[in-house]
Amino acid sequence: MAWDFVGRATELALLRKRLDQLASSRAGRAVALRGRRQVGKSRLVQEFCDRASVPYFFFTATKGASPVESVAAFFADLRESSLPTDRELVPTGATGSWPDAFRVLASVLPSSPAIVVLDELPWLAEQDNLFDGALQTAWDRLLAGRPVLLLLLGSDIHMMERLTAYDRPFFGRADNLVLGPLNPAETGRALGLDAADAIDAQLVSGGLPGILRNWPSGTPPLSFIEQECTDPASPLFSVPESTLMAEFPAPDQSRRVLEAVGSGDRTHTNIAASAGSRQGALSSGSLSPLLRRLVEEKRVLAVDEPLSTRPGKPALYRVADSNLRLYLTALRSAQEQARRGRPEAAFRLVQRRWPAWRGRAVEPLVREALELASVSGALPWPDVEAVGGWWNRRFDPEMDLVGADRSPVARRLHFVGSVKWLGTAFDNHDLADLMRGAPAVPGFTVGDTGFAIVSLSGTDPALDLARVDLVWGPGEILSAWQTTSGAGHGG
Repeated sequence: MAWDFVGRATELALLRKRLDQLASSRAGRAVALRGRRQVGKSRLVQEFCDRASVPYFFFTATKGASPVESVAAFFADLRESSLPTDRELVPTGATGSWPDAFRVLASVLPSSPAIVVLDELPWLAEQDNLFDGALQTAWDRLLAGRPVLLLLLGSDIHMMERLTAYDRPFFGRADNLVLGPLNPAETGRALGLDAADAIDAQLVSGGLPGILRNWPSGTPPLSFIEQECTDPASPLFSVPESTLMAEFPAPDQSRRVLEAVGSGDRTHTNIAASAGSRQGALSSGSLSPLLRRLVEEKRVLAVDEPLSTRPGKPALYRVADSNLRLYLTALRSAQEQARRGRPEAAFRLVQRRWPAWRGRAVEPLVREALELASVSGALPWPDVEAVGGWWNRRFDPEMDLVGADRSPVARRLHFVGSVKWLGTAFDNHDLADLMRGAPAVPGFTVGDTGFAIVSLSGTDPALDLARVDLVWGPGEILSAWQTTSGAGHGG
């Protein structure tokens, strides 16, 4: 497909605001932009530079390069950029240190606003443990007093957070921006899909431009997966594969824990059993810190707690990115079939696992949509600020949706609901299950707590809609993002 830059209007406006501030203040601004691989950081910043109509310098680090090699590449790229007022001031074929490189950079800056981009910054810090200090010194002494917008990009989220942490040299010197995936409305608009297919496309791609760029316009998700099963090197497979290898290059305990969650284990006990060894389950003393690291530092896992007016257990873990989740559930096995020249077998494997995977994967997206709708005043319950689910230790019942005034322990529940993301309509049997299970949720009050239905295929004509307070389909889910999606192009 011919890929246009989709969305990102908010991020472009934030960067433009900082650039405009340079003209009036004549002082530098620094921004640390972080986000996972293939989320479109470099593409966003390149688009911003192209639109800015000011001189800029874009340097991308190379993983594994030595400091000497990196500085030499820095000089070569600087000399060829639109930034230098005098290219002869940039050394040719020379090497040096990062303090030398930053002094040269400062010497060639124009007196008018300009942009300097350092991409894959964590790799530079990996190569040279003095890099952070050299950057801070150069900023304080050479760059901060000039009209330059310094953009620092990185995919290692934890390292990028550490860059500006209170105990690091660059603390207090940069604004922090987080770039997330494209949202479902942007994905649907980019691919020309209706609401239902747009939501499925969001689940398949994770909203990652690195996958969406390869997606022919108007192609339904399963049709896209089928065609990609003929190409084992497709971004559908290679993007999550590269993410897995970058974050977990060795098959250590962290990798085993992630794969246990990806295969469907959600509770601490089940994860410990699957990630253990012949000697038995992984001990709680080993597993708990691993889970914290995967949730809080790596951000590759998310943890959900039951939402009600009382604390509940157990916490449930899931792979945060739906594309990586699908890869661990089905795409990795499909890729192996594709590599063996068996595309039909690869697609059949995905087809078999698709309904169960999709039914679980859509729930966090539905909850987020309901929270967004509540903020915009589109729900019957204006005081809803948190939407989650509820379950007990027996998972009987397990409620898909709980809307409350706060989480994880609410003061008041506003609604309990069910998500049915199948090819059949929500019927009286489904409603009976919802109403039978709802009273088990602590805080549920008969006659006060409402009922919500979210269904892919609508409701059965025989369903008594007077018994429910909210009925949503794919269109309502997608509309929750419409007001947050810019009309511009990005990603």
